[in-house]
This record gives sequence, C-alpha cells and structure tokens, in this order.
Amino acid sequence: MSQRKALLFTLSFINFTHIIDSMLIMPLGDIFIETFKISAPEYSYLVSSYAFAAFFSALIGIKYLDRFDRKKALVFIYAGFSIGTFLCAFANTYEILLISRFFTGLFGGIIGALVLSIVSDIYSFKERGYAMGILMAAFSAASAFGVPTGIYLAAKGNWQLPFLIIGIAGFVITALLFFYFPSLTKHMQSSGPKKSLRQILKNVYRDKNQVNALIAGFVLVLGHFLIIPFISPYMIKNVGLSQMEITYQFFFGGLATVFTANIIGRLTDRYGVQRLFLYLVLLAIVPTLIIANLKVVPLAVAIGISVMFFIFASGRFIPANAIITASTGSENRGSFMSIKSALQQLAIALSAFISGAIITIEDGQYVNYPIVGILAVVITLSSIFFVRKLKVAKGN
Repeated sequence: MSQRKALLFTLSFINFTHIIDSMLIMPLGDIFIETFKISAPEYSYLVSSYAFAAFFSALIGIKYLDRFDRKKALVFIYAGFSIGTFLCAFANTYEILLISRFFTGLFGGIIGALVLSIVSDIYSFKERGYAMGILMAAFSAASAFGVPTGIYLAAKGNWQLPFLIIGIAGFVITALLFFYFPSLTKHMQSSGPKKSLRQILKNVYRDKNQVNALIAGFVLVLGHFLIIPFISPYMIKNVGLSQMEITYQFFFGGLATVFTANIIGRLTDRYGVQRLFLYLVLLAIVPTLIIANLKVVPLAVAIGISVMFFIFASGRFIPANAIITASTGSENRGSFMSIKSALQQLAIALSAFISGAIITIEDGQYVNYPIVGILAVVITLSSIFFVRKLKVAKGN
C-alpha cells in the first residue's frame, strides 16, 4: 500500500470514530428524553451544543490551522476530542452531559476540516472524487457498524458505555498518530507571510468562488440536518420501532453506503461533480419526504426507506465536497476549510434549533415532522444554484 493510501485510510478511521461520537446523540435521543425527562427543544440543545462549540473552535482554526504542521494540529485536536468523549461517559445529569458535549465539540467539530485539508493536499482534484468516496465510506461504516453497536450497548447496558469505549480508543489512536503519522508541512512552505484573521476573511470575501462554495456547503448541511436529529425518536414513537430495531436502520443504511459511496466517488470523477450532485439531490427528495410522513409500517418497509435516504442523502455530499474543496488553492485551504467547518457546524446547530422549535410532543408522539421534511427539501434544492456556480481554483 502506498503512503498516500495509508494516510487516507488512517484519516478515514479517525473520521469513523468522531462520526460515531457525533451521531450517537441522535439515535439515542429517545433514551435521553426519557432518562433526563427533557422536552423536544431541550433535546435539540443537546444536539446543538456540540455544533455551537465546533462553530467557535472552527473560527479560531481559520487563523491558525494553516500555520502548523498538519500532524501536530491533528494530534492536538484529536486528543482533545478523545478527552471530551471520555468525560461524556461520566455525565449523570442533563446539565453535565450538555457541558461535556460542548467541550467535545470544541475539538471534534474541527476534525472534519483538518481531514479534508490533508486529503486535498495529497490528492489532486482529478483524483479527489475517489478520496472523498473513501472518506464517505468511513461515514457509512460508522453508520453500519459503529452506531448500531453503540445503540446495542446503550440498550443492553447503559448509554454511557459507547462513549467510554470511543474515548479509550481515541487515546490509543492519538498515541499512534504521535509516533507514526508523518509531518505534513508543504502548505506552510507556500503560504507566504502570515495573515491576520481580518486579512483571511477579506480575501475569502473578495473571492466569489469561495463565497459561493461556503454558501453551498452551509445550505446543503442545513437542509440535510433539519430532519436528522428526530429521525430515530420519530421512528420509535410514531412508526413503532423499538430501540433495538433502530440498530437495523443504521446497520443496513450504513452498509449500503459503504458500497455506494465508492461507486458515487468514481462516477463523480468520470461524469463530473455538477451532474452527479444534481441527480443525487433530486433522488434524495423521495426518501426525505417519505420518512417525514411515515406512519406505522412493517420493519422491512421502514428499513428500506432509511436505506434509500442513506444512499442518496449522504451520497450528494461526495460530489459537493469534491468541488467545494477545489474552490481554493492549497496555500490557504486549511483556513478555508475552517470557515467551511464553522459554517457547517452553525448550520447543524441552527437545524437542531429549527426542528426542535417546530416539532412538539403530544400524547407521546412527535407532531409537525412533515413540515420539517418539506423545509429540508426546499432548502436543499437551493444548494443546486450555488454549486453550479463553482469553479476549480488553481493549484488543484
């Protein structure tokens, strides 16, 4: 295996762990609501606390991420994430868990930006669809194996156990990164004089291509995550699935995308990001609206619809990220990715707040979820306008 591929798979595994951590809050939503006796809006705060913390840390990363060896930045950030996840395992009240999630988000939320920066540094634009497909496969694997395992452990033992395991695994991976991951400093050699935060933001603002890329990413994430936080609670209370049956939803959905992510990545390289993105956005409308309006159905039907959502909704991020990461050169890619990450986390936080404000709990069921589904579709469709404006910058 070449060094590039080894690095890519290492980064994919890092993605695997932090994605499990960030996703676990959502399928365990019904457990948190019942355990801590909280409302739908209070649960949305639990989801958004991580995202808001990640938003603030990403703002700091805008100025500093391109000033350090990628290895040192990755070790520091991943170590902080591991500590935060470990602390979540010992939270025994809603307030303590809220604070622990905020601390974890300060580090975990910027991991994605750093991983994308490293991958974009070592893979040219013509190869980036393949690389993004591998990264998305880590997301799929987290959904197929990591999250269902976490749900199983939470259902059979307690909800703290999966966070404890992820935290310990994070400490081991951090040590391996420290001793074996190579230094990556090429971006520092071509960066020139260090720029202030104001200069960085000014340069981005003056570049319409980067502005459109950031807006496209923000809108896409906002639309995508509007229905995400309440999918599992809705499936349990309104559709009739058990907490254990939710594991099947994530297992089969994630397993399907393990295979389709690589296919979509290769199709992106072959047919172009614009065409694939358009098709996937349109195809994702169907499962999104069905999920938001689903009533009591057999388990197989619920799983089939969830698989469709996993494939098309997560798949549209592959061509989108390929073109968004190519909208800037390597010399300021880390800063750009931090801005992208900040806006992405802000979008996640806002989506949780919006859906939490719209959805109510009446007679043990979630009301107004179809409204959230329609809003998610409309917002996501608007991302097509901005993605179609994007161009590949020099240095890709």
